[in-house]
Amino acid sequence: MTKPLANILVIDFSQFLSGPSCTLRLADLGAEIIKIEKPVTGDICRQLYVSNLVIEGQSSIFHAINRNKKSFVADLKNQKDIGQIKKLIAVADVLVHNYRPGVMERLGLDYETIKSINKNIIYADISGYGSQTEWKGEPGQDLLVQGVSGLAWLSGANNDGPVPMGISVTDILAGTYLTQGILAALYNRAVTGEGSSIQVNMLESSMEFQFEAFTTFLNDGNELPVRSLQNPSHAYVSAPYGIYETQTGYLALAMGKIPFIGELIECTLLADYTETDGFDKRDEIKGVLAKHLLTNTTSHWLDKLEPADIWCAEVFDYEKLRAHEAYQVLDMEQTVVTTAGTSITTTRCPIKINGNIFTSPVAAPSLGEHTEAIIKRFKL
Repeated sequence: MTKPLANILVIDFSQFLSGPSCTLRLADLGAEIIKIEKPVTGDICRQLYVSNLVIEGQSSIFHAINRNKKSFVADLKNQKDIGQIKKLIAVADVLVHNYRPGVMERLGLDYETIKSINKNIIYADISGYGSQTEWKGEPGQDLLVQGVSGLAWLSGANNDGPVPMGISVTDILAGTYLTQGILAALYNRAVTGEGSSIQVNMLESSMEFQFEAFTTFLNDGNELPVRSLQNPSHAYVSAPYGIYETQTGYLALAMGKIPFIGELIECTLLADYTETDGFDKRDEIKGVLAKHLLTNTTSHWLDKLEPADIWCAEVFDYEKLRAHEAYQVLDMEQTVVTTAGTSITTTRCPIKINGNIFTSPVAAPSLGEHTEAIIKRFKL
């Protein structure tokens, strides 16, 4: 099938993770992404290493998040290059950036200026903290936003101190919300003919991500979340919710009535606990469970719990997940190929439409790979 965003042209000034994660999804759905990069170094993410894996001189994360995009090199302090960029914007559908507030204004690429060039443009930007707060000039970096948003107090055990999540979650969340805003704005333009300005920031994205925990805090006398000391997982959910070690690995155990679970796994010490005890004696119950579950294998416990409709699962690492048929049938991985011929295995778009999955064999571009072709095509 034709991808739903075919014929949508996106001019992408974004770098690092948040903005590029948005334009990655737009590219997966068929949009043409022209990535504007500065000469010599390009997107700083090209050298942003999260491991020692280097692919064609670029970081693995750059390749993961910039597949199926085109690279156009421009010096945004050079008036000739700015003129070329404005010609591109004049025929574009969407502009995306994640500069700090004020940068695009200094470059003469702010929304009001761009709207005079292309009144129907969807102008979308991500910042760390928005343009109103005193933090507007602070770096919108994932770990920092996890730190100030309270998110780091939801993981780990109660005596651990703050524990950040192990991925760049606020970056990806902001990119996801910006994608949703762009899609809504494109629909609105199709109906009304009018463009839009969309703003998303990482702090607000992080707070919305925490809607469950934060709403509880706001309506529970501002009582801060209390994480478990024993087998921690969700800061607010009662026992048995957590991950437990067994003789052969780990078992994730979600909700369930404590005495019934005790009966299933033949743990007599759980027989006298009530539903209220799941909150009031959470760590005590988890301690009993943890000790008992160590006495047998993961598969043994699954055989006891799953037939009784207790929500549980074996805990996999990447290697074990990829070997499992339940994952393999999803066909979640794809191979993309760089212009130089390097094959890279990565994820595919998780969205299916009418049963169709969306893949593309095109890897991330080399710096400036498409500059000359774009100049000729758009007569820049």
